[in-house]
Amino acid sequence: MSTKKIILIIAGILGVLALVVALFVGGIFWFVFHTIGSSEAAEKSRTYLRSNEILKQDIGEVKDFGSFVTGNINVSNGDGAATLYLKVIGEKREVNARVDLSYRSNQNWRVTGA
Repeated sequence: MSTKKIILIIAGILGVLALVVALFVGGIFWFVFHTIGSSEAAEKSRTYLRSNEILKQDIGEVKDFGSFVTGNINVSNGDGAATLYLKVIGEKREVNARVDLSYRSNQNWRVTGA
């Protein structure tokens, strides 16, 4: 076997391994973003932002939200706190919004700041 063939085989194996790792890491990121974006806290945030009069004055009527919701959601012993960051697309312009939420004793999420 020539040196050229050995180098091509090693490069191929490394390429396949890199692809597998990239797919695995990408899958983890997709799962995290999807879980946060479809959570009850994210839905409460979207509802709050759609009805916020100050935001409507600033950007116009809310048309849509960005694809990704980032932030963190912490739940322990029936209490929870969340800080979520959403891209809000309005009639006039787009803004990045931060919404703080909390809940106590397994009740519904409520907005504590935005």
